[in-house]
Amino acid sequence: MQERETHMKTLTCCLNLSTIGLALLMSMAGHSAARGEANPGARGLNQPPEGFVALFNGEDLTGWKGLVGNPKTRRTMSREALASAQAKADNNMRAHWKVADGALCFDGKGHSLCTARDYGDFEMFVDWKIEKGGDSGIYLRGSPQVQIWDTANRGVGAQVGSGGLYNNRKGPSKPLQVADKPVGEWNKFRIIMVGDLVTVYLNDVLVVDKVVMENYWERDKPMYPVGQIELQSHGSRLYFRNVFIRQIVTAQEKTQGFIALFNGMDMSGWTGNINGYYAKDGMIVCDPKRGGGGNLYTADEYGNFVFRFEFKLTPGANNGLGIRTPKGVDAAYHGMELQILDNTAQKYRNLRPYQYHGSIYGVVPAKRGYLKPVGDWNDQEVTANGKQITVKLNGTTIVDADISEANVPKEVMDRHPGLKNEKGYISFCGHGDYLEFRNIRIKVID
Repeated sequence: MQERETHMKTLTCCLNLSTIGLALLMSMAGHSAARGEANPGARGLNQPPEGFVALFNGEDLTGWKGLVGNPKTRRTMSREALASAQAKADNNMRAHWKVADGALCFDGKGHSLCTARDYGDFEMFVDWKIEKGGDSGIYLRGSPQVQIWDTANRGVGAQVGSGGLYNNRKGPSKPLQVADKPVGEWNKFRIIMVGDLVTVYLNDVLVVDKVVMENYWERDKPMYPVGQIELQSHGSRLYFRNVFIRQIVTAQEKTQGFIALFNGMDMSGWTGNINGYYAKDGMIVCDPKRGGGGNLYTADEYGNFVFRFEFKLTPGANNGLGIRTPKGVDAAYHGMELQILDNTAQKYRNLRPYQYHGSIYGVVPAKRGYLKPVGDWNDQEVTANGKQITVKLNGTTIVDADISEANVPKEVMDRHPGLKNEKGYISFCGHGDYLEFRNIRIKVID
C-alpha cells in the first residue's frame, strides 16, 4: 500500500493557478458551444459546435431524402419496391425543398424532408422559422413529433406553444411553457433523445423534461430504437438551418446491443459522489471546486461487457476507470483501475510503466503515445470478457491482456485480489482534478 499511497500523493498535487484558469476557460468555451449559446453568425452559419456534425451543409440537399411511407409500411416493402418509391420521393423532395441564404426552404406543397441515415440516441440542434399559420414538427426516429406551430392559431390548440410531444396519448404532450418567438423570427430547438426519453429546449427554455415518446405508428409497441429524423411538411412554408447532431449511441451500436449509461441531462443511473461529478451540456464533469474527488459508480453491476466513452483531460489531470469493483474500496486493488491520466505532464515524468494512461494499475502496462493533446476529446473502448481485458484508445489497442492466475505473477495477484472479481460496478475514480466525460455507453456480453 505504501507504493500506492506515495503515488496518490504525487498524482493529487494541485495545478498552479494559471493552469487551472486556462483549463476552466477552455472548458467554459466548450460548454457554450455545446449549448449552442455561441452566435451562429460568429462561428459561421451551419458550422457545427464542437462534438457535433452538420446534417445540413448550407449549400444543397446532400444527406437528405424524400419521405416514403412510415416505419411500419417501409418494413413491409421489398428492396426493389422501396428503391422505386424512394426515387419518386426524392424527385418530389427536389421539387419542393430548396436551399436559399443558407437555409432549407419548403414551399408548402410537397412532403417531409428526411435524413438519409438512421439515428439511435442523440442530441441535436435545429433552427426553424415559420410564417403566419405555420405548422410543422420534428419526427424522431421516424415517429411524430416535436411540434412546431403558430401559437396564435388557437383553433388547433397552438396557444400551448411549440416543442411538445404532440402525438402522445398516455404521457405529457404539451410543453411546460410557451417559449416561441414571434412568427417570422428564428427559433432554436435543442432536442435530446436517449432510449425513449425526450428532452426539448426551445430558445434555451426547458419545455419537455425527459418524457417518454410514444410510438405513433404502432401504439402497442415501444418507440423504435433507431430511425430517420424528419422535418415535417404540413402545408405551410417552412425554413430550417443550423441542423447539428451529436450521436450518443449510434444506430449501428443500437443494433449491436449498446445502451446509453448517461442520458446527457442528469445523473440518473449513477451513485456515489454525484456532487463532485455532475451533468452539464451533455457531459459528466468532474469538478474539484464541487468536491470532484472520490468515486462515481454505475447503479448496476457488470461482469462481461464492452464499455465505450469519451474523455477530455486538462493539464496534469488524473482520474481512473474502475471496473468490476465493489463500492467504497480502492478500485486499483479490490477491483481493477484503468488509468485516465495526462501522463505528458512534467510532474509525471518518473511514472512506472503500469502507471501510464490506459494501464491496468499495478498489473499491466499500456502502450504509450496514443493520447490526443490535452484539451481534445479522446475515445476509449474497454472490453472485459472473462479474464481477457482489452483497451482501445482512439482506435489503437493499448492493452490486450489475460489476467488469469496463470499469466499474472502470484505476488501481483496477492496485491490485487480484485483481479479475480467476476462482476462489480463501473466507476470513475477521481483524484481531485477537473475532467469531462461524454457519450458513455455499454454492451453486456452474455
